[in-house]
Amino acid sequence: MKVFAFFTIALALAAPALGITLNRCSLAREMSRLGVPRDQLARWACIAEHESSYRTGVTGPTNSNGSNDYGIFQINNYYWCQPANGRFSYNECKLSCNALLTDDITNSVRCARKILAQQGWTAWSTWKYCSGSLPSIDSCF
Repeated sequence: MKVFAFFTIALALAAPALGITLNRCSLAREMSRLGVPRDQLARWACIAEHESSYRTGVTGPTNSNGSNDYGIFQINNYYWCQPANGRFSYNECKLSCNALLTDDITNSVRCARKILAQQGWTAWSTWKYCSGSLPSIDSCF
């Protein structure tokens, strides 16, 4: 029995993190803690809702150009992060795509803010759902 318990614990510790699922308010609070301006939080929550359903561990299906999208904001590996398979990437965010799949959204937020600064909100294909008036996030704080 002790051997079984040992292997069960060892297996659990060796298993890769599958990410977490946030919600609108938990995402807004965490992004605020990471320094994202409050007037952007509702828009970021909308993007995350439509891109990943607030899930941090999501890798999207292969795109027509062979690239994939990673994490809560579905950040593309051709331009922004280095995929584990060594495939070419511009890697503008200077990080592994796997760093976008963790429970800690710090890397995802930093990279998403870089994308926003360079390309604007329209960098996300789901922008069309988030371009108008959005519900306030004030009740989250």
